This record gives sequence, C-alpha cells and structure tokens, in this order.
Amino acid sequence: MTASSSGSSNTNGTSLLIRETTAFNKSGPRILFIGMIALLAGIILFIYAGASAGHDDKAVRIILRIVGILIIALGVIGLRGLTSVSPGQAKIVQLWGRYQGTVRTQGLRWVNPLSRRLNVSTRIRNLETTLVKVNDADGNPIEIAAVVVWQVADTAQAFYEVEDFASFVETQAETAVRHIASVYPYDSCGTERLSLQVNSEKITEALTEEIGVRVSVAGIRVIESRLSRLAYAPEIAHAMLQRQQADAVVAARERIVTGAVGMVEMALQRLAEDDVVDLDDERKAAMVSNLLVVLCADRPTQPIVNAGSLYQ
Repeated sequence: MTASSSGSSNTNGTSLLIRETTAFNKSGPRILFIGMIALLAGIILFIYAGASAGHDDKAVRIILRIVGILIIALGVIGLRGLTSVSPGQAKIVQLWGRYQGTVRTQGLRWVNPLSRRLNVSTRIRNLETTLVKVNDADGNPIEIAAVVVWQVADTAQAFYEVEDFASFVETQAETAVRHIASVYPYDSCGTERLSLQVNSEKITEALTEEIGVRVSVAGIRVIESRLSRLAYAPEIAHAMLQRQQADAVVAARERIVTGAVGMVEMALQRLAEDDVVDLDDERKAAMVSNLLVVLCADRPTQPIVNAGSLYQ
C-alpha cells in the first residue's frame, strides 16, 4: 500500500492516478459502547420527560424531550460510522463522491458517519484465459491458454482508474497471451531459439512480466502465470506430428551412427594394438562396412561364416 496522497489534476490539467491512502478510522468497539450508552440514556430521558407530566413544568419537559432526541440522534449517527473489515477485504471510504482513503485494518472500525463504504476484495485470485488460436513466430496456428494468479495491490487504482478491474485483468491477460504466442515459435526445431514448448519457464516469466505491466495502471499485482494449454491447431496437428516423428528418427539415427563409428574406431585400434591380425586398407574397409551394417541396421543381421581364407 502506498502512502502518497490522491489527486485529480496537475497544473497542466493532466489527469493524475489516484493512489491508495489510509482513511481516518478508529477502534470500533469503544464507539459501539459509547453509542449504545447514548441511545439508552436518550431513551430513558425521553421516557422520563413523558412520565413526569404531572410534576414538572411544561417547558422543562419539552427541553428534556429535545435533549433526549438529540442524544438518541448523536448515538445513531455515531453507530452509523461503524464498519466491519473482514480478512481479505478492504473498505474504500468515499465522502460526497471524493476518495477519502482505504481501511485495511481487520475488525470493527469507526469512520466518518456521513461517508460511503465500498468493499474491495484483496484476496488472491485465479484467472484462466479462454483458449485462443493464434499464429506463432513461424506462422503456424496454435491453441494456447494460461492461468494467471493476481491480487489487488492498490484499492484506489483498482476502483477508480478502470471501469471493472476484474474484467480489465481478464482482457489484458488474454492480450498478453496472444502477444507472447506470436513472438516465440511453438518448437525450436533443433535451433537455439526460445520456444513455447521447450522453454516454458522463461516464457512464463516473460508472460508474467508483460501482464504485470499491462495491469499496473489498475493497481493489480501479478503473482505468477502458467501456460495451461499449448498445442498445434487441429488443421496442422497431424502434419506437425509427422514432422516431429521424422525429427526424432533423424536424431536417433545420428546418435546410432555416431556410436557405431566410435565402436568401429575402437575395434580397429584394439586389433592394431594387440597385433591380432594385420589388415590391408581393402580389408579394413570391408570390416568397417560390415560393422556399420551390423550396428546401424534396424533389424537383426544374418551372419555369413567364411570357411575359406580371409581373401577368398
């Protein structure tokens, strides 16, 4: 909660943001006790003035009744200034259309009896944006939605700066989700670019920051945001699935070939170090070819036993 005072315009006539201030308020239970005593005293005095009609002077009775009515009126006015503030709630105090401050202290409080008190919830809220279809940075249509956790930080801004702060947060959150989805690609496709699918943590940080900037004018604090739905649009989902499967097959083959080459190199090196057999270049090439076929084949190979010499 900020401590700056509110204002309507500066010397140039430009509108200023209304900031939350603390409204004048006192402890309520003591005012409640005094008000009840005043009501009781006024009623007793009024009844006494009527009961002593045959004993006292008429002017005295009128004065006693007027005093009793005034005491009752003061008691009613005093009790009217009582207001209760529940946990997770705040009271905006407004007098004749002007913002007087906000009461956040929990319990029974007493404020200006002539003022109007308005409830504003300061509880943490969840917002799930609608599922929207938007093109990512590569132009691919995707479906995306997010969950935003937010809270009212400045009650004056939330109440006075926008028409409906809850609807304002919803609209700005959806706008931010659309913008983030259009800035980043769905998949990095093997590159080092940030993508919605792979770099979800960094993407949600950027989304939280952008939503926070957009709703700050309404005094809203964004706690966090998360992508709740992310998928290719149905019209391209099958094609993109095939592309992902092809990418996975290529990546697997690359890893298999890299491992097979390493095993062949190790085999040739061990044969040379242990002096098991002396192979010329042609036989080394044949051996390398056979090993690569065995190691890289996607189905079991059938060995052929050579019953003759190495060169037959």
